[in-house]
Formats: sequence, C-alpha cells, structure tokens
Amino acid sequence: MSVTRALSRPLPALFAGLLAALLVLAGAMLYAPPAHAAGGVSEVADHLKKSPVYVDPRMSSQLSSSDAEALAKKIKDADKPVFVAVLPNTSEFPPDSIMNNLRTEVGISGVYAIRLGDKFNAHADGRVLSKNAVQNLTSDARANNSSANAELTAFVDGAVKTAKGHAPGSWGGSGSSAAGLAVGAAVVVAGGAGAFVLVRRARRKREERERAELQQLRVVVDEDITAFGEELDRLDFNPGQPGVSDDMRKDYERALDAYEDAKAKMEAAKRPQDVTAVTQALDEGRFALATLAARRSGYPLPERRVPCFFDPRHGPSVQDVPWAPPGGAVRTVPACQADATRLASGQEPMSRTVQTAQGPQPYWNAGPAYGPWAGGYFGGGLLPGLLVGTMLGSMLSTPAYAYGGDGGFGGAEGGDFSGADFNSSDFSGGWDGGGGDFGGGDSGFGGGDW
Repeated sequence: MSVTRALSRPLPALFAGLLAALLVLAGAMLYAPPAHAAGGVSEVADHLKKSPVYVDPRMSSQLSSSDAEALAKKIKDADKPVFVAVLPNTSEFPPDSIMNNLRTEVGISGVYAIRLGDKFNAHADGRVLSKNAVQNLTSDARANNSSANAELTAFVDGAVKTAKGHAPGSWGGSGSSAAGLAVGAAVVVAGGAGAFVLVRRARRKREERERAELQQLRVVVDEDITAFGEELDRLDFNPGQPGVSDDMRKDYERALDAYEDAKAKMEAAKRPQDVTAVTQALDEGRFALATLAARRSGYPLPERRVPCFFDPRHGPSVQDVPWAPPGGAVRTVPACQADATRLASGQEPMSRTVQTAQGPQPYWNAGPAYGPWAGGYFGGGLLPGLLVGTMLGSMLSTPAYAYGGDGGFGGAEGGDFSGADFNSSDFSGGWDGGGGDFGGGDSGFGGGDW
C-alpha cells in the first residue's frame, strides 16, 4: 500500500488498525515464556535484564531484600540504565573477568556496579558515563563503605544523576508492559487529534526556551570572542619579519582563522547547541597561539590539552590538579599554571563567573543553558566527570546533552541492547593501574583495583 493511499483512509480506520496491532503485540508479551537461568553469571544476567538489582542468596546478610528493593526503585524511578549486583567472591565469579562477562551476558549498554565479597567496583559504557565520572563516583562510594547498602546507595545516587540514556524496557515486566501497552493503545485511539495539538504546543515552548537560552549564551560567548581578539591585538608578531619560520606563520594563520570562524559561527547560531562549535573554534585558536609562543621562545611545543577548567580564556591547561566544589567530592581537573599555583598555595582559582538571577556564579553553578558553551571546550565525555555533584554536571548527564561520548559500541545508547558487540576498552571503570578488576589479572579495559 502506498503512503498516499494509507493517508487517504479515514482516521478512525487507521486508529482501529493500530489498536488491533497493539493488542496482538500485548497478547504476545503476556504469553511470552519465562527465561530459564543457567546458573553463575548467566543467572545474574537473566535477573538484571528484568530488574536493576541482583543479590546472590549467599549475600543476603550484606544487602537485605528491603534495601535491594529500595535501591531498585530508586534506579527505576530515575529511568537510568544502572545495574547492581551483590555477589560472593567465589570461583563462579572470577575477579579478573566478572565485570566484562556480566556486561556481555546482559548485553545492555549502561553502568554496572558489583559488590564482590567485601570489595566494590564499577564500569560503564563510554556513551553512558565517562571514565572520569565512574572514577569519581567509585571513589565516593568507597568512602561510604560502612556497609554494603551505604556504599551501593552512594554510588547509585550519583550514577542516576549522571548517567545518560534510559532504563531498558525489559525492566517493566511482561505482564505490566502488555497491560500498559493495551491501555496506551486505547489512549492513542481516543486522543489522536489532541496529541497533534500538544506536540505543536510543546514545539513552540521548546523554541521559545531555546531562543532565551541562546540570548543568554551570546553574552558569554561574545566575551570569549572579544577576549581572544584582544589577545591577537596584543600579539607582537609580524609574519614577514626576519627569523619567522613557516611553522610560525601557520600557527598565526590558524589563530586568525579560528577567530574569524568563531565570529561567523556565532553570527549564524540559531540554537543553543550551535554555540558548541564556536567555543571549539576558540579552543583551537588559543592552542595555536600557545604553540606559536613556544616556537618563538624556543621552548618545547605544548601538549594538546583541554583548556583550563576554571576559565577556558586562560588557554590550554598545563597539569591536572585536585579540586572540589563547595560540599562536593574531590576530583582531578585540568588547570592553567596560574590556577594550579593558586590552588597549591591554598588560594581560590580565578574561576569564570556568569550572571544569574542570584548574582554572579561560577559557570558550573549557573544552570543548564551553559552546557553547549562548556561542551565545546570540554567535549568528548570529559565534562560530566569533572562536574559530578554540580548543577551543570547534573544537566550534562541527561540524554539531551549531545556532545559525543568517550567512544562507541555500535551506536547503542544507555539502556539499548548491544549484545556482546561493545568495545571492552570503552567499557571502563573507576581506576587505572594495579591490574584489572578486583586486583586480579588484566581485563584490558581500564579496570582498576577492587
């Protein structure tokens, strides 16, 4: 049947056909045979496909059924792909392979946390949670290891705020899913015309919100562009003077091109997401200037690093330093030399502040509108790990934030089925070094000690 013919059919007939199809699907789900556990990792995986928390019966003294239910409810309510297993440290669950094996058996992209005996570790697919975020959350959880419940709750509290993606549909249960599907079909039939109105209204509200956020961002981005232009004006460099090499000229041209590129992209920006390309261009330009300065001074060329976390206008970072936001856990952030020196001497860094309804605030406490701006400077999955526990960090953990992850595994997002087709080096954990998972062997995917 052609699209034209289908659209020419009366709407009631289309809705009736849709309802019939959905009811057939619901019936099939109701009568789907249950999965049969095969024991060991397979049994754990079968359970996690249906519910986010599994406690081996031998470990019930570590996590009670009521605590496990509360943990599962928290994950389901957040609609995030976070999987938790409490397992005995036995030959069934080899420390050096249990994490990777469990991820393979479950086959769903997400965050995986395992309490193995009295040890704890976690891993995540890069598109769901960055390596830095896993590291910070794991460290925070281990600091709350007075009990298995306290440790797991601390991890889950952070993970559901930070992880991207959605809970797998299989967690709803076949019976409830079928009933919900049938009810949903009836709603579709009854309210098809009203849905179109709601969609249009939601689109208008989204467009209004995006216009307001873009205006808010223009102020900050224009300041960044102006600051970079002033750097270029202050630069005492003549491409035609004696002693200037071709490489120096190329660095200078790259900086000028980046400046013009940033201005043009900001002029053409229509949505807040367009700002990411602007700050990416400014980052490239500042690195070009840093490279030019090194060539002119005869110093080693700078390493390609992300900008200073505290204020990207400071230019490329030179080292990683420990830092914690007020009331937050310590994490490692990239800093310029000036801010690294200030922190080492017990002073506050020179942080970038922006105007908010509550007055000037550091950009990471200024709300979700600054996500695209920060994403251009700190893309690739780095920023959510740096900002765990801050307002902007919570926003960046949502699926709406569309800068890339740390890598991919067949394009599966959090909660999507990927089976065994995932990159084990991308499925990374809390800490590097020390020999893989649980301190035994090398898993080859950035495991960390248990």
